Amino acid sequence: MAEVTNESWIRAGFTELARSGVDGVRVEVLAKHLGVTKGGFYRRFRDRAALLSEMLNEWSRGRIVAIEQQASLDGESAHDRLKGLILLYSERMNTEGMAIELAVRQWARSDEAAARAVAGVDAARLKNVAQLYRATGLSPEEADAQAFLFYCFIFGQSLLFLERGSRRRAQLVAKSAAKLLEEPG
Repeated sequence: MAEVTNESWIRAGFTELARSGVDGVRVEVLAKHLGVTKGGFYRRFRDRAALLSEMLNEWSRGRIVAIEQQASLDGESAHDRLKGLILLYSERMNTEGMAIELAVRQWARSDEAAARAVAGVDAARLKNVAQLYRATGLSPEEADAQAFLFYCFIFGQSLLFLERGSRRRAQLVAKSAAKLLEEPG
C-alpha cells in the first residue's frame, strides 16, 4: 500500500469539501476514503484545524500561481491573453474545481481564515487581470472596473443554467466575451 502523505490527506479534504462542505471534512471520513486509520492522520497533522489551515494555504497558493501564469503575456498581446483567459474559463467547465471554489467561498462566509484566503485570491485575480486591461490602454480605474466585470462574467456564467442548451450558451458566452474585449474607444 502506498504511503498516505500530507498531500493525500489534503486532496481527500478537498474532495470531501466539494462534496459536503467544510463540516464534512472530518478525520474519520477522510481516513475511511483513504483506507487508513485515524492514527495516520495524527502522525501528519496536529488536529483537524491544522488540516483545514493547510487546505486553505494550498488552495490560495494554487489559485494565485495559476492566475499569475495565466495572465503572463509570454509574447502575446494583452488582448490575446484576455481572450485566452475567457476561453479557458468559459469553454470547458472544471466541475471539480468549481465545486471546490464554491465550497471555499461558502466556508469563507463563516470563517475568518477562509475569508482572508478568498480575499487574497480575489485580490490577486483582479490585480493580474487589471494589469492586462491596463496594457490594452485603459486607465487604472477603467482597468480595475473591467477586471471586476471580467470576474463577474467568469464566475457568473459558470453558475447559470440556460434553458436553450449548449449552443445558445456558447453564443451568449461569445457575445459577452466580445464586450469584455472591446478596444478602448
